[in-house]
Amino acid sequence: MTEPVRNDYRQHLELETPEHVMLDYEIAGVGSRVLAALADWLVVLVLVLATILSVGVFRGNSGWVVALAIATIYGILWGYFTLFEGLWQGQTPGKWWLGIRVIRDTGHGITLSDAAARNLLLPIDALGLVGVIMIAVHPKGRRLGDLIAGTVVVRDRPMLAPSQASAGARLPDAPEDAGTPQLSDEEFHLLREFSGRAPTLPPAVRASFAQQFAERFAARYPERSPDNLAFLEQLYASELARRRGRFGARSTTTPGGGGSGRSVAERLVARKSGRWGEFQVMADRVTRGGLDVLAASELPDFAARYREVAADLSRTRTYGADAAIMGQLERLVATGHSALYRSERQTWSLIWRFISCECPAAIVESWRYVLLAFLLFIVPAAGGYALLRDRPELAPELLPDVMLERAEAGAARTEARRGYVQVPSAERPVMAASIITNNIKVAFMAFASGAVFGVGSLVVLAYNGLSIGAASGYFANMGMLGYLWTFVVGHGFLELFAIWVAGAAGFMLGRAIIAPGDLPRKDALIFAGRRAMRMIGAVILLLLIAGTIEGFVSSGVWSVQARAMVSGGSVIFLVVYLLHGARHSLRT
Repeated sequence: MTEPVRNDYRQHLELETPEHVMLDYEIAGVGSRVLAALADWLVVLVLVLATILSVGVFRGNSGWVVALAIATIYGILWGYFTLFEGLWQGQTPGKWWLGIRVIRDTGHGITLSDAAARNLLLPIDALGLVGVIMIAVHPKGRRLGDLIAGTVVVRDRPMLAPSQASAGARLPDAPEDAGTPQLSDEEFHLLREFSGRAPTLPPAVRASFAQQFAERFAARYPERSPDNLAFLEQLYASELARRRGRFGARSTTTPGGGGSGRSVAERLVARKSGRWGEFQVMADRVTRGGLDVLAASELPDFAARYREVAADLSRTRTYGADAAIMGQLERLVATGHSALYRSERQTWSLIWRFISCECPAAIVESWRYVLLAFLLFIVPAAGGYALLRDRPELAPELLPDVMLERAEAGAARTEARRGYVQVPSAERPVMAASIITNNIKVAFMAFASGAVFGVGSLVVLAYNGLSIGAASGYFANMGMLGYLWTFVVGHGFLELFAIWVAGAAGFMLGRAIIAPGDLPRKDALIFAGRRAMRMIGAVILLLLIAGTIEGFVSSGVWSVQARAMVSGGSVIFLVVYLLHGARHSLRT
C-alpha cells in the first residue's frame, strides 16, 4: 500500500548553476515576512527613541547635536533596511530571527544598490497594503520593490550544526577490513541524527533519547558500555567506519548483499560528511568576509571543493538521500555559487567610482527623461505664476499660511535689512539638517511614486512646480519677488535639478511597466531600477550640497553678490560633474 501524496502548497524558486546543478529555494510567505517587518520596525522604534533621549543627555541645546540627531533619525528610518540587507547578506535582524533572506532572482547575494532599490519602494508598497497583497498573489512572493530590484525573499535553511558538520571529519579513514554495515539505513540515519543533535539537547532530554536508542540495540549488543551516550557514540563511530569502508554499500536492508539506492546514498553521506564539514568552515568564512578572506592558495581549493559538493548534491538526489541532507547540501552549494559568481564587492574605490562616474553618467544617458521632468515642472510653475498674477485672491487657496505670512512680513524685514529667512548661527546646523532630510524625502517620493505607471512622479513634479510658481506670483504682486529669489538663488538650482532627476528616475520605472519594449517586463523593470538607483545616488549628493548651502548661506547674512557667486559655483560644479559622467559613459 503506497503512502498518500501530500500536497505541497509552498512556493519554490528553482535555479540552475553553471555546473548544471539545480538549487531549490523555498519562497518566504506573507506570515514570516510580516512578522519580520514588525520585529524590524520595533527595532527602528527603539533606535529612534534612543536617539531622541541621547539629545538631552549630550547637551541637547547644541545646534550641532540636534542636527546630528535629526540626520541620525532620518538615516535610521530610511537606511535601516537598506544597510542591513546590503551589508549583512540580505538579512535584517527581523529576517534573521524568522529565518528568511533576500537574494537576487539569479541566486546571487544582493548588493547595496539592490537593497536600496527594493526599500525605496516601501512607501508605495505600504499604501493600502499593496505590498502584502502582491506577496500573497505573486507566484514568487514578490512585492513591487522586489520586482524593480530583481530580488526574492527565501527561507534561510540552517547550516549543519557544528557537531554534524565535523562528525565525519573527526574520525580517521576506515580500514579496508572494517566489515559490512550492521545497522539498517533507517537505523543508521536515526543514529546519525541523534549524534549530531545530542550536544544541543537539554541533559534530561538527551538522556531520555539515549536510553530509548540503547534499548533498541540492546539485544544485538549484549556487551556494551553501561553509559548509554558512550555506547551510542561508539556504535556510531563503528558503523560510520564500516560504511566508509570497501564493503560499505552492502546494507543489511538488501537481501543478498546488493546495494539499494538509499544504501548508496547513506554510504555517500558517511564517506563525504567530513569533506562537507570542511567546506562549510570555508563557506562560513566567505559568507562573513567574501573571497578576500581566503589566501591565494585557498582559492583554487575552495573552487574545487565547491564543484565537489555540487556533484555530491546531484548524487544524493539520484540515490534518494534524506531530504535534510539534500537541503544542507543545497545551502552549501548556494553559498559557494553566490561567492564565486557574485558581483564585485563594495570597496571604497568602487563606491567612489559609483558616485563620481556612474551616477552622473546615468543622468546623461537619461537626459530625455530629465528634460521631460523639467517640462512637467516648469509648465505648472509658469501656470501657477500666471494664475496668481491674474487672480491674487486665489492665494489663500493655493499657498500655505506660512508663505502668506512671510510675504506680508517682507516689507518690514526688508526695511530692517533682514532676508526672507535669517536664523542665528547656532541654529543653522539644525536648519541645514532639516532641509536636507526633507528634500531627500521629497526626491525619494518623486522616484518611488513613478512605480505607479509614472503618474506619481508627474503629480509630485507638477505639484512642486505649481507651488513655486504660485508663490513667485504672489510675491510679485506684493513687489517682493526679488526678496524671495534672493533667498533661493544660492541653493535653488542644485535643489531643483535634483528633484527633476528624481522625477526622471520615476518616469523610467513607469515606462518599464507600461512599455517595456523588446525586453520582458520583468527584465525591463530590473534594468530601469538599476539605472534609476545610480540617478538617485547623484540626487542624494546634490541635495546634500544644496541643503548645506541653504542652511548656512541662504539663511545667513551673506550679500546678494556672495550668494550669486555660490550659485554660480554650484552650476559650474554640476556641469563639470555631468561632463565627467558623459566621458565615463563614452568610455564604457
